[in-house]
Amino acid sequence: MRSLILAVQFLTRLPTPQLKTFDPAWLADAARWFAPVGLLVGAVVWLAVLAGSLLDPWLAALLGLLAWLWVTGGLHLDGLADLADAQGAAHRSRERFLEVLKDPHLGSFGVMSMAMQLIAKLVLLMLLLKFSLAEAGVSQGALYSPDALRLSELPDGLIALAANLAPLLLVPAWARLFTVAWSATLPSLAAGSGERFAWRTHWPSFWLNAALLAAASYWLAPALLLAPLAGLWWWAYLKRKLGGMTGDCLGAGIELCESLLLLLLLVPQ
Repeated sequence: MRSLILAVQFLTRLPTPQLKTFDPAWLADAARWFAPVGLLVGAVVWLAVLAGSLLDPWLAALLGLLAWLWVTGGLHLDGLADLADAQGAAHRSRERFLEVLKDPHLGSFGVMSMAMQLIAKLVLLMLLLKFSLAEAGVSQGALYSPDALRLSELPDGLIALAANLAPLLLVPAWARLFTVAWSATLPSLAAGSGERFAWRTHWPSFWLNAALLAAASYWLAPALLLAPLAGLWWWAYLKRKLGGMTGDCLGAGIELCESLLLLLLLVPQ
């Protein structure tokens, strides 16, 4: 289970057994578990949103966002900020791009990209909860009015809401599955974690995970069957704009694809 433990340690802040030794080559094997670990991330966010929905929809969205940041440690958001800074300062210079990408300091482009991404996820989570409440047949007045029944007093409504929010579990899983394909099919621009993932690609596990996610999407949210288009869009962007990928590019892709998939969940089924 070493590769699974490494995948959980790399992608989340969840507690795991500690490995006595570490070899960077093991990260390539860990990539096969990225989609299942994404389901764990989704489960944490799903529980936070569901818990917050007992009090207020905006609180639910905020708790979901905070849970998302906590469980990932902001790893991918950092990649988005670094990529934004590098692209903003590169001026078509590859050397300058890689130089800024490695700089640990945060610039104005990075700050703006992080702010917009956090706002986008907060609003999308709020809208997803709002639509889920409507589909569950539970009015917001019945949930949040001091004079009305609370959701905790409406077990049927709680179960229906939990089921309608279930597609949220799949969003982080799809986004992390894409990184396996990106790292395997794009040349590495610099040494790092992104390059290590490409040392060995487990295509059988990739297609198995893709098939399982597609089946779950068909059952829970058919709109997510379009999820691979988001992964293909980011792959095409990196190929055309940068000519390859780094670990920051993979992290940025995860963040942007998660937002796109949340938007897909708002499409009427």
